[in-house]
Amino acid sequence: MVVNGFMRFFQRGRNIMRKYGVLFLVLADVFFKSASGYLSSAHVDQDPAYTPQHGPAVPGSVESAETAAASSSSSSSSSSASSSSSNSLAVVENYEPKCPSGGLCPRLPPDCFTCDYHHNCTYGKPANFTCRTKKGVHCVDGSNQQQTSFNLTVDCQFCWQLDPALYRCNISTTCMTVSCPRKRYNATCTVLDHVNCLGKRKFQRRLFCNWTGGYKWSTALTLSITLGGFGADRFYLGQWREGLGKLFSFGGLGIWTLIDVLLIAVGYVGPADGSLYI
Repeated sequence: MVVNGFMRFFQRGRNIMRKYGVLFLVLADVFFKSASGYLSSAHVDQDPAYTPQHGPAVPGSVESAETAAASSSSSSSSSSASSSSSNSLAVVENYEPKCPSGGLCPRLPPDCFTCDYHHNCTYGKPANFTCRTKKGVHCVDGSNQQQTSFNLTVDCQFCWQLDPALYRCNISTTCMTVSCPRKRYNATCTVLDHVNCLGKRKFQRRLFCNWTGGYKWSTALTLSITLGGFGADRFYLGQWREGLGKLFSFGGLGIWTLIDVLLIAVGYVGPADGSLYI
């Protein structure tokens, strides 16, 4: 009798596995296809090609460049002379508002003067450079005497070697932040106005995608634990296809729900727009 009972139990279990096994395989197939479609969507693209900037690492004397420009403009026609004068006025309008009148010369923003930078300095050590104020800029020394030429002490390092807190970079909102390996993008960085350094004040850097669309990790995890069986977590993250799949399959009979709880908890599943959690 006990043997017959085990046989009936075994037969019933086999019937249940046969009945729900096909449904489980179908749900698993839908899950993996949706995950594959999400990973192959437009926001999961390849890293952009890096386009380095060409040019001298340390610019020569800006004064010599202005002299060369003046000599070339003197040999141009009257029309080109008028256009160059309008360009010079535009330049004056750009830097003069940044330059306080009567301030200390070494504390002027870098746009207000030009310096003769050189290579013979020790990296990371202070170095003295001779600088000249631009046209229309008035500054004084420590004894309140007006100067047009002064010495400036600058740490011997290029602008791109500065601490990240001393420059600002543009933020890309089109690259994928939740990916393995982490995505990078080409950012254009500009040194802050009060910081002096060698080389170009605008440069490129390869930065990690690090932006947020306002989604909270705690909210996503809470929804996944409480209402994950109805796809609330996927709907919150903007993943509508996966949310509908979970809704009509009751969270993959609980299996998909448990998997999503783990994936969201470790940060593997993130917002559909590719941003980071808050």
